[in-house]
Amino acid sequence: MTALGFLYPGHSAEDDYPRVEQLLGSDVRLDLVHTDVGEDVQRVDALREMGSPERLAAGLQELRLSGAEAVVWACTSGSFVHGWEGAHQQVRDLARAAGMPASSTSFGFVHALREIEARRVAVGATCPDDVAQLFAAFLRDGGAEVTGVRGSGIVTAAEAGTWGEPELFALARAADSPDADAVLLPDTALHTVAHIPALEKDLGKPVLTANQVTVWEGLRLADRRVNAPELGALFTREPVVQV
Repeated sequence: MTALGFLYPGHSAEDDYPRVEQLLGSDVRLDLVHTDVGEDVQRVDALREMGSPERLAAGLQELRLSGAEAVVWACTSGSFVHGWEGAHQQVRDLARAAGMPASSTSFGFVHALREIEARRVAVGATCPDDVAQLFAAFLRDGGAEVTGVRGSGIVTAAEAGTWGEPELFALARAADSPDADAVLLPDTALHTVAHIPALEKDLGKPVLTANQVTVWEGLRLADRRVNAPELGALFTREPVVQV
């Protein structure tokens, strides 16, 4: 059994995680602990506070008791707003406090792009343009070429959590560009897991979404590969066979 821990801010699209757990199989357990959001607003200062060491540390005791082998800060904007170096410091602090390997959704996107060998990416974000551009800068620091960024102007996670299939597909299509190898939807407050195969079929390319990537990053930290095509191209890589 592989047990993974996730620190998830507030309550928006957390039901994506039991759905993923079901698709991964019986030997992977996903334990979710909710962290205090503070002010639910997609503004840089509020997002930095949301990912502060004190807020993240508050949920760690519960994860330790769950037997988690690794922990992921399940928030994209609450990590990339600190910049490349600041986001690294954030996960170092989290790993030290947790006593286990740690990462964040933002780094999950960077690592997932390397996994699927996608270099040119298009970004479809629910947040305002200024915050979305910070994510694009983070991706560039991670070695990606960003072909375009589409922001949606949503200012709260609560509103993003109300989006359904029509809004999700409209965002992905608006963000896509012919020269993009993949489309990224970086909001963990957005329900996406049930729609990934259909999105990839519609766009004709890999689609990486925040909650999908967050779980994949946890598996990477635990040195696990799981073949689960229902979770998209990222989860269709065959496990490495040790010779």
